[in-house]
Amino acid sequence: MKLALTFFVLAIIATCQGLYPKDSPSRLLKDLDGIWHFKIDDSLSRNEGFDDEWYLKPLTDTILMPVPASYNDITQDKNIRDFIGWAWYDRNFWVPGSWLDGKTRVVLRFESAHYYTIVWVNGKQVMTHDGGHLPFEADIAEHLEEGQPNRVTVAVNNTLNANTLPPGSVKYYSGEKYPPNYFTFTGQFDFFNYAGIQRSVKLYTTPKAYISDISVVTELEEDGSASVAYTVMIGGVEGNSEASYEVSLSGVKDSGTVTDGIAKGTLKITDPTLWWPWTLSSTPGAMQPFQVKITTDGVTDMYIQSVGLREVVVTEDQFLINGKPFYFHGVDKHEDWDIVGKGINDALLMKDINLLKWMNVAAFRTSHYPYAEEMLDLCDKEGIVVIGESPAVGLHDEDNFGNATLMHHFQVMREMIDRDKNHPSVVMWSVANEPASDLPVAERYFQSIVEVTHTLDASRPITFACNKDYDSDRATQFMDVIMLNRYYDWYDNGGHPEVVPYALRYDLGQWRQRQKKPIMISEYGAGTIPGIHKDPPVMWSEEYQAEALMAYWSVFDDYRKSFFIGELVWNFADFETAQSSKRADGNHKGLLTRQRQPKLAARAVKYRYEALAEGKDYHPEQIPV
Repeated sequence: MKLALTFFVLAIIATCQGLYPKDSPSRLLKDLDGIWHFKIDDSLSRNEGFDDEWYLKPLTDTILMPVPASYNDITQDKNIRDFIGWAWYDRNFWVPGSWLDGKTRVVLRFESAHYYTIVWVNGKQVMTHDGGHLPFEADIAEHLEEGQPNRVTVAVNNTLNANTLPPGSVKYYSGEKYPPNYFTFTGQFDFFNYAGIQRSVKLYTTPKAYISDISVVTELEEDGSASVAYTVMIGGVEGNSEASYEVSLSGVKDSGTVTDGIAKGTLKITDPTLWWPWTLSSTPGAMQPFQVKITTDGVTDMYIQSVGLREVVVTEDQFLINGKPFYFHGVDKHEDWDIVGKGINDALLMKDINLLKWMNVAAFRTSHYPYAEEMLDLCDKEGIVVIGESPAVGLHDEDNFGNATLMHHFQVMREMIDRDKNHPSVVMWSVANEPASDLPVAERYFQSIVEVTHTLDASRPITFACNKDYDSDRATQFMDVIMLNRYYDWYDNGGHPEVVPYALRYDLGQWRQRQKKPIMISEYGAGTIPGIHKDPPVMWSEEYQAEALMAYWSVFDDYRKSFFIGELVWNFADFETAQSSKRADGNHKGLLTRQRQPKLAARAVKYRYEALAEGKDYHPEQIPV
């Protein structure tokens, strides 16, 4: 197994999914976002779209659908909202003749689609991708035609099974007791199964020899300088062609010859401007341009990668950013909004950033999947710390820990790290949320995941969100940081926040006794229906949510003086879930409503986090609730 794992790691390191598309003197960018044609294939007896080869001609009997957006909430059609299966999109686009000169790569890139995707251009299949939340792309130049519209066709399937991330199941029913084509979908996760082309679609060009990937890793020296190790991957260098490169950062330059498609070296920055979280610096999020040029046969490709110089170190008791202890006071989030579902746009992202800052949030976890890279760019600029989490949520059964899932999990970690490794805001990888880490099979599974993740990125610590007890969990032994999801006054002892200090002290003490690692609470919270008020507080009232959160804080403060490194409230905002007798139009544990209006608890958290950020004492009796 160890040898096979090593070969697999080498194989996935050797590939990359491409740099985020940007204009440069050698690259042009075209946006394909907008209104596409759309239809669902609900022919359960056969795959009509594939049997009838829909991709060979323009789709017929379509409706209009925005991209990017989840398709579920756009129409008034229940069948589209709850659809499971193949959804089809197409649209036409033009390219200038200069792009089709035989010397230019024309790359079609999807920032994400959910979950299994097949793409055709002018009827020719150009790529497939397994899994949501992460980008995929292909050079389509050979399939394009000059002087007439080109057509891109996409089939995307949101069906989940025991081996997908996240897992799920679909059950079909027949007989006189059920209507035709009746089925039920069960996702092993507590959020809505939004689907479709949910992030942007772009075309961009590069020369045939091009910069395919950039990695930048910072180490701080005792003399105050920074060593910045860079690795630049070059694609399309053929035969005996010689490629030279130039890099520059903070006024420091380096150059050389590309060897075996790789340019690498180390820059010494004597007086570095460091990236800091906003809680540790008055000038947070200091981003700098790392400029790369490669030249082959007289043709130059240039890319500018924004980087932040910072170093992360974990000790037995602390999480250090640039040598200073960092405390994760923050929230968990979802990509979830009215109408667009998990679709994104800049206004929605910016509103969430402003609300995070309004609540004095220092950090959040991308629960339970990688978020849009545009969000990470904003966090880089604003100095908001991010725990990047994989979509491995819902690994609840032994069937979910099979070899097929493990291989897919490896691939997801590679894609996530490949995309996000240069974001200074991302300081830690979370490999899963609430898996059945007490099962015997989980031990070897997570040991393997951690080994691969550390091989892919040795510069960041690894964790996962654990909801098992200290004496049954088998996976935290491999982690660098322990994250615990705990609901002592909601799922346990509902209505009794007075239990929290006792249960929390005992729990933290037992974990610490067994493992000498930093610990944080990665989820805690209570459901609240906006506008319900009760005194004395009762469950589902706004007063109870505030009281339920505040019950934890005195224990957090006591242990902050030793090994306790953070608290993340579940959740930033209310979000949609599948219909259930346990969910009244979604999950209501948000500090904000789904429309981003604050509940009573938001002001309590805002007050506490302001004190934590500024290192001031706060007085619980003065909390504005």
